[in-house]
Formats: sequence, C-alpha cells, structure tokens
Amino acid sequence: MPTIHEPKLMSGNANLSLATAVARRMSMHRGMSVGLVDARVERFNDGEIFVEVYENVRGEDMFIIQPTSNPANDNLMELLIMADALRRSSAARITAVIPYFGYARQDRRTKARTPITAKLVANMIVGAGIERVLTMDLHAAQIQGFFDIPVDNLYAAPVFALDIEHTFKGKLQDVTVVSPDVGGVARARELAKRIGVQLAIVDKRRERPGEVAEMTVIGDVKGKTCIIVDDICDTAGTLCKAAETLLEAGASEVHSYITHGVLSGPAIDRVTKSVMKSLVITDTIEPSQAVKNAKNIRIVPTAPIFAQAILNIWNGTSVSSLFETETLHPIYEGTYSRI
Repeated sequence: MPTIHEPKLMSGNANLSLATAVARRMSMHRGMSVGLVDARVERFNDGEIFVEVYENVRGEDMFIIQPTSNPANDNLMELLIMADALRRSSAARITAVIPYFGYARQDRRTKARTPITAKLVANMIVGAGIERVLTMDLHAAQIQGFFDIPVDNLYAAPVFALDIEHTFKGKLQDVTVVSPDVGGVARARELAKRIGVQLAIVDKRRERPGEVAEMTVIGDVKGKTCIIVDDICDTAGTLCKAAETLLEAGASEVHSYITHGVLSGPAIDRVTKSVMKSLVITDTIEPSQAVKNAKNIRIVPTAPIFAQAILNIWNGTSVSSLFETETLHPIYEGTYSRI
C-alpha cells in the first residue's frame, strides 16, 4: 500500500514563533505531534545564507513558513534557498506560507522608469521551485495574478470581526468602521458588513510622498466608537493623524485594526503617544519586544487560521471556507467565547 504522508513544516528565521505556534495548532487538529523539520538556516561570515535539512523529505508535502518582513532581502533569500534545498532533496510539493508578502507595495508603475518589484519577487518564488503560495491580506489583490502558480490569499477581516464582536460585545450599535483612505474602502466595507455596522472614510490629500497635507471625514462619526481598518501600518503617521481627525469630527474614541504591523522607525512611539485607545495587529510579522511592551498595542494570533489552511491544502479541501464565521469560529473557540 502507498505511504500516507503527513504535511511537514519548515521555518526560516523571520518568524519562528509563528511557525512553532502553527505546528502546535496542527498537532491539536491532527491528534498527533507535528513539529518543524530539523534544519539549520545560518549565515557564513560574509552574510551568505546556508541551509541544511537534517531529515528525509523525499516525496513529502512541504510547507515553508517565512514572511518576507524586515530585513526583507535576507528573509526573501532564506525562503528561496530553503525551497531550493527541498526541491533538490526530492520533496513532492513545496508550498510557501508567506504571512506577510514583502515588496507588495510596489505592485504597479506609478512613475516612469520604476520597477514592478512584486512581479519580480513572484518570478523568483516560482523559479525557486515553489508550487503554491499561502499568504494573508496582500496589499493589492492583483498580485495573485503575478504568479503562474496557485495563490491562496487569506483575510484577517473574519478574525478581526470575531475580535471586535468579543471586545465590543453589547456596544456594536455605537461602532463605525473607518477606511483610512479611499483605496481601502473595499476592505473596510467587508468588515463593516460582517459585524453589521456603518462605514466612514477618511479622505487624505498628499502634497508629496510620505506627507499628508489634509484629511476630511466622509460619513457621520459623531458620538461613535471608530475602528480604523487597514492592511499595513509602517511609520503610523497617517494612522495617528486619521485618529486625531476622527476625534475632531466628534468620534467618542478611536481604535485601529491593522493586519501587518510593520511598525518601523518612530511608529511605536507615535502609537503609544497617540489619541488611539488601542492598536490591534496580527503576528504575521514577529512583534519586537517594544511592540509587546506597548500599553495600547494588542496582538491577535494567526496560527489557528494558518494551521487549518495548511491542513485544507494538504487534504484537498476548501480554503475559502475559512472566510465564513461558522467555519472560523470553532477554530478560535479558545480565544473568543461564543457570541
């Protein structure tokens, strides 16, 4: 009889804590121990990356968990080199689990003589022998079309909806979901629809890149608890200014739900000193100690949804079923009580 192979996980150095949590969660689902493949991902003295896999992976269904967050270039090269090591070791299939897909903000040519780096990275991933990508909240949905392999794009909105319903239980009638710009309206509208609340928009006008000159609130936020929703928080300048604008427009308090907490430069200092009551991020990017210590930053786990998505890919069942609350809620039963 043919051998039934279990899914095998491998991790680089980008977010080892998330990879470990995914393995632990899969162990719960499978009723058997699922661990990370024994390997080393190290540097030579000159910075070159070296990968060695100590276990037999011939014919195995491999999942590499590696966000391409800061340092983006190092983490991307780790992913490519791990994939090459597995391909040359005769793995049956290699899936890249990229919780945060770096270079996604360079998804089109906004000026002459500029690159489309998201497409370049997609080509590199396919060229390394990766046959499927699993990610979360791509900055632009069209990036899925840059790949000639299947791409499963998970959404944080269903998880955020569970968190909001749990955190603001009994107060949802006073909640308004806010998009921090016109480009994020679809994402905010989806979340607002899930929890049954109104939508507002903060329209911003830029004089030059990275500088917001003016903000205007579209919609009624007077006396409302506003929840700003976005996919990436980098330096947090726009986010903090949007929170101030909402309070000036009459909002009672402001919270933010951001999928990827890049939080570079002065971001953490800005958030802790801002008028926002809380900033909720996921652990797609491994949080620094400063993020963990920040009094108004809270982290929502993504290991449950990634673990179930990996199992669904492995056994050939629907990944999009995880977008439904009825499917997702049992996965997060231990985190959020039944609404």
